Amino acid sequence: MMLILKILTAPVSLLIFLFVWLCAGLISCSEIVFRLAGGIMTLLALAVLFTYSVKNSIILLVIAVLVSPMGLPLLAVKLLSGLQSINNRLKGFLHS
Repeated sequence: MMLILKILTAPVSLLIFLFVWLCAGLISCSEIVFRLAGGIMTLLALAVLFTYSVKNSIILLVIAVLVSPMGLPLLAVKLLSGLQSINNRLKGFLHS
């Protein structure tokens, strides 16, 4: 029974590994784009602060933080870390 379960678990572990590898590569490649977008949004927020309104400037700053590498990309890295942890547990089950 355990052998059958291990045989069924091996492809799932491989798929999780490939998915994490692909997503980590995409996040790594998009880091420059996120940095540029965050910087541009910050400059735009400062321009809006001095010319238009404080409310719109705060909204733009929040968007800039979300787009920056410390915003949503960091959340994606944390989620991938959790998925990798699950995959490591599956591999531990396969090797036991």
